[in-house]
Amino acid sequence: MNSSLPYKTKQFFFVLIKLSIVVGAFYFIYQKLLNNPDLKFEDFLRFLDKNELFSTKNIIILLVLSVFNWFLEITKWRFLISKIKRITFLEATEQSLGALTASIFTPNRIGEYGAKAIYFAKTHRKKVLLLTLISNMLQMSVTVIFGSIGLFFLYSNFEIDISYRILRGIAILAFITLFGFLGIKQNRFKMKGFSLEKVLDYVKNLGVHYLGFGLLLSVFRYAVFSFQFYFILSLLGVDLHYFDAMILITSMYLLASIIPSISLFDVVIKGSVALYIFGLAGINQLPILSCVLLMWLLNFALPSVFGSYYVLNFNVLKSLD
Repeated sequence: MNSSLPYKTKQFFFVLIKLSIVVGAFYFIYQKLLNNPDLKFEDFLRFLDKNELFSTKNIIILLVLSVFNWFLEITKWRFLISKIKRITFLEATEQSLGALTASIFTPNRIGEYGAKAIYFAKTHRKKVLLLTLISNMLQMSVTVIFGSIGLFFLYSNFEIDISYRILRGIAILAFITLFGFLGIKQNRFKMKGFSLEKVLDYVKNLGVHYLGFGLLLSVFRYAVFSFQFYFILSLLGVDLHYFDAMILITSMYLLASIIPSISLFDVVIKGSVALYIFGLAGINQLPILSCVLLMWLLNFALPSVFGSYYVLNFNVLKSLD
């Protein structure tokens, strides 16, 4: 009887952790909707209704774009993890959405790394961590490339009064890049028993075609959620040429991505950056804040709700089969 107690205790705490993650996720999403200092939820709903965003056609288009966005992310993860283990699309969906929910409380979604690794045997977990990092770096590379192009045209086409906060963010990013480069050159960084040199060798051995296809999926995903942002703006009455809108959107995503934050507050970070960027084009605050919040609901909050199902049904032994 006593010998079975530790196992039951572990099971109890494991269930408690899963429930805490899900309850916490729902609570914080609820708080974000009802206690947003920048945009009252009632004003948000009223503004959407005024612009007829709740029509069946618009809802279907927005949901299709969000589903396609996550379809590409799940497909990318399934492809990348195939280097370690071939998994089904359903398994990739469980890992991606479950990790999203589990990472809701963590800075820059760092909890995603551990959440995905736990689905695999201990012998593979270090490589799973690396592949998760590669997946995120591929997406970040696309954000930097298109964002840099966007910033170039933004600087060329708009009068920009660069604030101290933006200069500080750029300086921090440059410092981190320089520090990382020097660390790579001197091989000072370690990662759980792996030297950075070994990590880089592992990445090189993945092959150009492998990384290239992952990058291509990242580009497609970026194109989808960028277009979705533009589509919502157009529904909310923002009159912008597509090219001009893409300049602002790509610049916004780049500047927002270099600011460390908890995923839960991503809507706040993007909202403040979006207000500054779109303010250069004379766009009012309400449609911008409404667009950012709706994008957050469609591509973060809603998938997190679905991910909570996978968190609650997660079984360590079953995941290792």
